Amino acid sequence: MKKIEIKTEFIEYDSIEELALEDKQLMDQAVQIRKSAYAPYSKFKVGAALLLEDGTVVLGSNQENAAFPSGLCAERTAIFQAGALYPDKKILKIAISASSDLKLTQAPIPPCGACRQSILEYETKQNQFIEMFFMGAEGKICYSPSLVNMLPFYFDRDSM
Repeated sequence: MKKIEIKTEFIEYDSIEELALEDKQLMDQAVQIRKSAYAPYSKFKVGAALLLEDGTVVLGSNQENAAFPSGLCAERTAIFQAGALYPDKKILKIAISASSDLKLTQAPIPPCGACRQSILEYETKQNQFIEMFFMGAEGKICYSPSLVNMLPFYFDRDSM
């Protein structure tokens, strides 16, 4: 038996204003697309903005369905759209903003487990990390240099 220690590091920004201009613009787009979310059941709206290597930005918002869980999270909406429309372009960054109609979300809200697995698939596919920024409706923003940083024990194609 041996003890395994895993260290992950994140950067926390106090506000969107502290981000570099490119990252601020990406987060601003995530905040804007969040407003188009279709979330009549959960009242929880999420927007995601992906930056591709050529500067293209791909947007997604969560889309719910009465036949739960048939809806799709914002992160997967955006990443699957990028995969469909730009299959040969690498994803450099993803910005995520989440809000609730039921309470103020000020703490950074990370992607759910299904979205983490989907983002990991693209990190693996492109053999390059995807930088991640996530926030609530306002307030602090959390930065992770990769999905692997957030999910050190992961399942990918090499696991099969």
